[in-house]
Amino acid sequence: MSADALFQPLTIGTLASPNRIIMAPLTRARADEDNVPTAMQGVYYAQRADAGLIVSEATAVDPLGMGWYRAPGIWSDAMVAGWQGVTDAVHAAGGRIYCQLWHMGRLVLPDYIGGALPIGPSPIAGEGETMAPPPEGYAGGFLPMKPYVVPREMTQADIDQVVAAYGRGACNARKAGFDGAEIHGANGYIIDQFLQSKTNRRQDGYGGNVANRIRFLKEIIEAVIAEIEPGRVGLRVSPTSERKGMGDDNPGALTEAIGALAQHYRLAYIHLIEPIASGFMEKPDYPVMERLRAVFGGTIIQNGSFNAETAAQYIASGKADAISFGRPYIANPDLVTRFRNGTPLASANFDFAYVGEEKGYTDYPAYQDA
Repeated sequence: MSADALFQPLTIGTLASPNRIIMAPLTRARADEDNVPTAMQGVYYAQRADAGLIVSEATAVDPLGMGWYRAPGIWSDAMVAGWQGVTDAVHAAGGRIYCQLWHMGRLVLPDYIGGALPIGPSPIAGEGETMAPPPEGYAGGFLPMKPYVVPREMTQADIDQVVAAYGRGACNARKAGFDGAEIHGANGYIIDQFLQSKTNRRQDGYGGNVANRIRFLKEIIEAVIAEIEPGRVGLRVSPTSERKGMGDDNPGALTEAIGALAQHYRLAYIHLIEPIASGFMEKPDYPVMERLRAVFGGTIIQNGSFNAETAAQYIASGKADAISFGRPYIANPDLVTRFRNGTPLASANFDFAYVGEEKGYTDYPAYQDA
């Protein structure tokens, strides 16, 4: 089958996209040690500017939500200035870029926040372990791993503070020159922790039934669209994912509630992580895309183990409006051109996926230079 469907223009909310190939957010740990974006990141994103839309790596809205060494934030003036250099580089290359607004919630290690406990909807630890900050004398390479800890259950004041942080993050994203923002409600981070029943055991108005569990997301959407028009705001969700101890009693019903909420606020798109084959995430036994499509009339971007052929099939059949690609973009800055010409994809060196500087980051050549 031809990949032509990938190269049709698409209007995403109020953004005109020249194609339907979206660069998915990819945390690469190349900000500085104060979480300020660097010029190197501007080079990296500009190399990939022919994507229909770039969604930036996860960008923390608050220090308590930052639990990843050298990931970027957007809560300070220095961070805004750093991101301005990135967005300027992308726009100079003819691209479009949204900021993915992020808070890790219970998945932050105390090591990153001065020894304090992380916050979450309920005192339930994430499953598995994560990268800790570097030890004294660190000279590069893989970071030590530590297990997640039991978070402190959030008070109403904590909830209000996080909601406000998303609003400030959206305001700062606008100031930094981003074309829009994506609310990160997936992958087991704080919004997802409120959405899914396994991690939300609250007895107040933010827990229990689905209507209560989406309340936190509702308040965050309202805070974000107060700063950025809804037609430039997207939402990323993974309602069927069970990674890091997630899980929901009824993912289909949760999906419908999320979709209806996004429809009510006229968000530009929903970015659904629903793999068509098991890999980084498992393929769900009961996909929810059709239930999302039934309640949400905006753009649906789908993500998970696609290649050019399967992506074109999904778009041509109406199962998705666009497809996002994550890992293929690591080693293929010219992914759009490679898909168009049917040329082979380069393989990434994952030894440098999350550590290092330019090596394994900006030094992957385009096909004609390989």
